[in-house]
Amino acid sequence: MTRPADVTFTATDLDALSGAEGVIACFVPEGGTLSPEARRLNRLSKGAVKRAVESPAFEKLKPGEVMELAFPNGLAASCVAIVRLDRRPGMMKAMTAGAALAKLRGARPLTVLAGSQRLLSDIVLGAVLRGYDFADHKTGDDKPETAAISVMVKDPDAAGADFADARAAAEGVFLTRDLVNEPANVLTTTEFAARLEKLRALGVEVEVLEEADLERLGMRTLLAVGHGSESPSKVVVMQWKGGGDEKPFALIGKGVVFDTGGISIKPAAGMEDMTMDMGGAGTVAGAMHTLAARKAKANVVAIVGLVENMPDGRAQRPGDVVRSMKGDTVEVINTDAEGRLVLCDIMWYAQDRFEPTGMIDLATLTGAIIIGLGHENAGVFANDDALCDAFLKAAKDTGEGAWRLPLGEAYDKQLKSRVADMKNVGGRPAGSITAAQFLQRFVKDGTPWIHLDIAGVASVSSGTALSPAGATGWGVRALDRLIRDRFEAKDG
Repeated sequence: MTRPADVTFTATDLDALSGAEGVIACFVPEGGTLSPEARRLNRLSKGAVKRAVESPAFEKLKPGEVMELAFPNGLAASCVAIVRLDRRPGMMKAMTAGAALAKLRGARPLTVLAGSQRLLSDIVLGAVLRGYDFADHKTGDDKPETAAISVMVKDPDAAGADFADARAAAEGVFLTRDLVNEPANVLTTTEFAARLEKLRALGVEVEVLEEADLERLGMRTLLAVGHGSESPSKVVVMQWKGGGDEKPFALIGKGVVFDTGGISIKPAAGMEDMTMDMGGAGTVAGAMHTLAARKAKANVVAIVGLVENMPDGRAQRPGDVVRSMKGDTVEVINTDAEGRLVLCDIMWYAQDRFEPTGMIDLATLTGAIIIGLGHENAGVFANDDALCDAFLKAAKDTGEGAWRLPLGEAYDKQLKSRVADMKNVGGRPAGSITAAQFLQRFVKDGTPWIHLDIAGVASVSSGTALSPAGATGWGVRALDRLIRDRFEAKDG
């Protein structure tokens, strides 16, 4: 697993600045008032910091942006980074500032002169998240090294304690990114399950259900998806028992490790991106890592369906009829609409076995959601306003874009089948909504439920403010915040 950069919090030592190597960062608010730390940097650099802050270039900086002073005189550092940031920035401005520092520093050590800067944990988290680099398959000089981050602050013990939960979130995000970035010849269903079993080291109970178990349980829609693959289909059940005797909250993840589309094969162009079609399961794994790493006082069960959708003589065909664990029959119109066939069985299994207090499924489910929302927001569908509002608040509080879309019986007619209880697709109109309508049929009465279509946000080609190109880890922090705010036992 890619490890987040090591972060140490130390008492402010201005006498050590002249010998600090790499990048030294200070914060300057609008108006250019220098903190004591920035004033010392200014003296050491023979007035270079003050001249930079008084320049038109600094005035043009937006909050959270950085000005670089390369190879300053009087300092061992190769760069002084002047961050324009108010003393009371918003959360996203703080994280963006940290991310800007990460982009500037590259592989160099970073010393942050924090002083009394507010939202320091968010600034450092932004730097850690943006410093991610998936390099498992690079060799030689192309394999980067991650240097440490040293934060000088007035109260290092308090700052370190405040950052502990953020560190757990960063680890969860990095796990998700690693899983989503991993090529399918490496991350087979068997390898995926093995990596999830490593969560036992954090206290997570992990159970792997094999194909014989799934057949016995009646998960035939899930099994049908993997018929054409050499990789065995699996379901992994993860339980974090940090609460009391209450029923758990459930997280459900689609884990299609590669999706050719099956017999309804996809076009060749861009098919290499289908290594990310297990993004829902990857996000669920990262969320469970975070909850366990910070010892969340909640009971959470996570269930992921791991399959590979390949064309083969044994693969399911368009026109096949398969029976779900619930007992409903599904006419398979398009084998490339396989994710909902995986989810419907494990959603029903989660409710049957655990009777959860609520349930969220995550899936890179439809291309239609990208047409509707682009790469800025995940699609949110829900049968419960209170749970939905709580998730949307958690997503906003963590800066992870999410937008609610409608459900309604009027869409069900698109799923009517002549030969079975339903079809697995409803045509092009409202494709993301009809996919959600399909899944809703597998939600028991009284179970609060959210479906998150993350096809547009799980992996992006040009990167985001907090992540390089590739997997983003979207959703890990929002799910963690939701559990903390709504389901976690409060002290006292």
